[in-house]
Amino acid sequence: MLDATHPASALRIETETPADAPAVEALVLAAFGPGRFAKTAERLRERAAVAAGFVARDGERLPGSVRLWSITIGGVPAVFLGPIAVAADNRKAGLGGELVQACLAWAAERGMGVLLVGDSPYFGRFGFTRAEDVRLPGPVDPRRVLWRGGDQPTGVVLPAA
Repeated sequence: MLDATHPASALRIETETPADAPAVEALVLAAFGPGRFAKTAERLRERAAVAAGFVARDGERLPGSVRLWSITIGGVPAVFLGPIAVAADNRKAGLGGELVQACLAWAAERGMGVLLVGDSPYFGRFGFTRAEDVRLPGPVDPRRVLWRGGDQPTGVVLPAA
């Protein structure tokens, strides 16, 4: 967790509220630009229901956000993590990791596995490993499809309502 010696110590990780949605969208757009709309992960998120969202709050400012999306993998319920968006002036301070930890705690409380598309060196520290037998509904580098949870999933990823 963030502490008093940490540069981001004034920030609080909280559950996203409906009122946060415009600020979250602006943060994600600033972090990833319009190119994110061409990605397979974004296509999946467009059709999936939000399972949970977390924001980093600094007073009225939201310098970080992440969401979990309801999916199934081969018919088994799971959640899809992303995108993790952190404001440029808050990067390198551990905020992304704090947001990931909030998601993992939420999923663990519910006994759910977490899938994402990301960099193995970064997400490996959170216990993610390659999900070799998972297929997303579009092009994606299979080395970047990562899983954390119980048994390795198998099958096609579909959005869940």
